[in-house]
Amino acid sequence: MHQPASRLPSSAAIPAEPATHPVVPGRKPLWIWFAWLGLFYSTWLTVVLVGDHFSIMKEHWPIALAMTVGSYVAGSTPMGGGTVGFPILVLLFDQPADLGRDFSFAIQSIGMTSASILILCRRQMLATHVLLGALLATLIGTPIGLLWVAPHISSLGTKLVFAVLWASFGLLHLFKVKEFCAYHGNTSGCRGRDFRTGFITGLLASLTVSAISGVGIDMLVYAVLVLLFRCDLKIAIPTSVIVMAVTSVAGIGFKMATGTVNPGVFENWLAAAPIVALGAPLGVFVVSLIGREITLYAVSVLCLGQFFWTCQNEWQSLGWSGFTWAVCAVVVFAGVLYGLYLWGRYLLRHHLLPKEAED
Repeated sequence: MHQPASRLPSSAAIPAEPATHPVVPGRKPLWIWFAWLGLFYSTWLTVVLVGDHFSIMKEHWPIALAMTVGSYVAGSTPMGGGTVGFPILVLLFDQPADLGRDFSFAIQSIGMTSASILILCRRQMLATHVLLGALLATLIGTPIGLLWVAPHISSLGTKLVFAVLWASFGLLHLFKVKEFCAYHGNTSGCRGRDFRTGFITGLLASLTVSAISGVGIDMLVYAVLVLLFRCDLKIAIPTSVIVMAVTSVAGIGFKMATGTVNPGVFENWLAAAPIVALGAPLGVFVVSLIGREITLYAVSVLCLGQFFWTCQNEWQSLGWSGFTWAVCAVVVFAGVLYGLYLWGRYLLRHHLLPKEAED
């Protein structure tokens, strides 16, 4: 019988080529990561000494303290350090939402890059073709989103986009973390399909949520890998970390090139950067020892907590009607994520994913 074109051949008939970057045996070149740390800390210290910025660092110590948690979250979960940095700056310190977005880009360009270099040096498995598609997309979408989308979103809108998406993400994880941690799949096994999936996800995310809040593309790439492809978290999270690192570098690079970085970003970055350069890689390492389930539960609770914190802070603008709409938005987006999960179940039942991706 003729097999439909949309259906992937079974692994028994035609062996699928690995869709992940394999763990290559042999010596792991960790010296590259240590060289990166040496370069960063020598540059940072030079900036502090030459500019006599000790008073700035002393003044902004609270954000450095907050990013000790944020950097761990960045390296051990599919959520960037801005997941903590954004609400701390915007909600606790009452800074503009645009500042929170730019700070997220700036601080993740160090923390997530440091974690990414460690991931590559340790030769961890990656969803290679999804990753390549998402990286190409974010290099295109991030500048466009910052130029033509983000300026049209109000400060309240930026806060709500962040609050709603992260609450939805946290809500789904509270119910499904155990199942997610049990997955052992990789991707669809089809290079072209994986690349297209990564590109579409990366383009949509970089044009919208990442351009608006400075974070989010990693979460959505992770969601596609885990919910749709039943990807192992040991593959999905490192992949999402690298995507967020490149997005952050592209975002802050574009803002610097156009001279539109918000005042206050440099001062907060200077205080927090030396923390995240080690904190995010520490998250990569520690989570390999204690497992991801505990960390994901804790971060899911934080995601829900920041939603109610945002609503409480913006109650004068929201009121009961605005709060109701925000809760409905959380439910709707959680439903979209759950729909992606059901789509992945359909692919499994119809043998459109590799056998090792079974629940």
